[in-house]
Amino acid sequence: MKIFFKLGWFFKKERKRYLVGVTFLALTSIVNLVPPRILGLMADQLELGHISWQEYGMLILAIILAALLLYGFRYFWRRQIWGGSAELELQLRAKLFAHFMEMDRTFYQRHRTGDLMAHATNDISAVQEVAGEGVLTLVDSLIMSVSTMVAMIVFVDWRLTVVALIPLPFLAWGAWKLGDQLHDAFDQSQAAFSRLNNKTQESVSGIKVLKTFGQGKEDTAAFQQMTAETININKRVFKWDSLFDPLGTLLIGLTYTITIIYGGLLVSNQVLSIGQLVSFIAYIGNMVWPMFAIGYLFNILERGSASYDRVEKLLDEQPAITDQHANPQLDAAAINGDLSFHIKSFAYPDEPQIPVLHGVDFTLKTGQTLGLVGKVGAGKTTIIQLLLREFDQYEGQITLNGHDIREIPLNVLLRAISYVPQDNYLFSTSIQKNIAFSKVNSAEDAVVAAAKKSDLHNDILQMPGGYNTLVGENGVSLSGGQKQRMSIARALLKQSQLLILDDALSAVDARTEQAILQSLRQERAGKTTMIATHRLTSVMKADLILVLKDGQIVERGTHEQLLAQQGWYADMWQRQELEEKVGE
Repeated sequence: MKIFFKLGWFFKKERKRYLVGVTFLALTSIVNLVPPRILGLMADQLELGHISWQEYGMLILAIILAALLLYGFRYFWRRQIWGGSAELELQLRAKLFAHFMEMDRTFYQRHRTGDLMAHATNDISAVQEVAGEGVLTLVDSLIMSVSTMVAMIVFVDWRLTVVALIPLPFLAWGAWKLGDQLHDAFDQSQAAFSRLNNKTQESVSGIKVLKTFGQGKEDTAAFQQMTAETININKRVFKWDSLFDPLGTLLIGLTYTITIIYGGLLVSNQVLSIGQLVSFIAYIGNMVWPMFAIGYLFNILERGSASYDRVEKLLDEQPAITDQHANPQLDAAAINGDLSFHIKSFAYPDEPQIPVLHGVDFTLKTGQTLGLVGKVGAGKTTIIQLLLREFDQYEGQITLNGHDIREIPLNVLLRAISYVPQDNYLFSTSIQKNIAFSKVNSAEDAVVAAAKKSDLHNDILQMPGGYNTLVGENGVSLSGGQKQRMSIARALLKQSQLLILDDALSAVDARTEQAILQSLRQERAGKTTMIATHRLTSVMKADLILVLKDGQIVERGTHEQLLAQQGWYADMWQRQELEEKVGE
């Protein structure tokens, strides 16, 4: 029952809706007492042998009227209670999704996509059941059982009622004992579903890799093993759940047995009439649902409780990157200025003893272009991650126009930056909508202009639907170079004061690269650009080039200055020129 207290905030908010629903549910249970009473009266009249057609017609009319009332009452309680459960589902899904949007990089490193999907779907559906089927089962079973027992005492006999309902406490005790086992079993079941969901998502997303390396059979075997493990865990749930129904059936049978034996004695001793015994047996029929409902209710509540605990655990996590120290007075105009890095040391949170950046110090004037080059793992992407505030735990300072970026509200900072990573994500919609994603209400002319600047326009015109061509999931119908250029077009459409290209031209040829860079120089005049790359031709016209090694700046200067230094940059330039000539 603890789940009802956990959801107290919702029931308090929707108390009017549930009060109306419970009222009509109570009326439904009360009206359900009418047919057994009428059956008893009919039996007594038939036994006496002097029931008239008028009396018979009135009793039939009373049953029809009760049926019509039940129809109306059930409509209203269903509308209110099911509507409440749908509202809870809406609020929880919105709350969880908003939480996902607030969380930072470390959160998504801890939680797999499949797990998060399971929380947002299966777990919330289980919680929704509590606010719908759970409330119905609890209230209906309580009201029906109490009202039926009252009817048994008032219309039949209190002694028969007490004796016949002796098995009820044993049912409650059994449900309480099984409930603890069910909670643990359901918690493990939901966790197993999350793992299976994650495995399915990874396999479908990586289907090309699986087929390319011929690992289809191995992955299928791994999936089948995980499915078998999930089924075995669910068998434990079914084992405990299946004990409820036999227990209820046994106790209900015992109740009928007691009623027939003891009630028969009362009738033979003329304490009860035949009609009263018939009514009592019909009332026991009304008690069947409350008895079985105990098991059904515990099933719903324990499943919902385990799922709600899992969802709450997610919601309790707080992002490491917040606006706690932000200055709300800062806007886009206030931070439009020079970019300065003064990083003494930085290490990733999961490996705090291993610094990945140290002594990174540079200033980029407004309108200048910065090039970041170096071997894989040198620290290029890490510098970009710090600027995007994916991590704040570093020793030093990064400023825009003199303002520490940790004091700039996140929505202001990120709105001022356009970022194009090497691995681009495209949505399964049209080309036009993918480009306009950064600026949803952009005119068609603006989208076309951005595509031209990224040297993508001619490719789009060759496609069957032009700008309305669907790209498929994550741009599956496009080449790597087309996806990169589409991401660049999306970034250019945003027209941010700072553009970051993180190895974003790796999948295009040299001619296309130069065309895009030339367009960028014209488009980005007066705006700051940062380019991290392995291809030195991408940064040869940058105002400042930094060569990184092991998280440190080992060389800096313009293209000409670095060639004159005869260091790593000059050596790599000669190698890449030679490779290009050999390729030609």
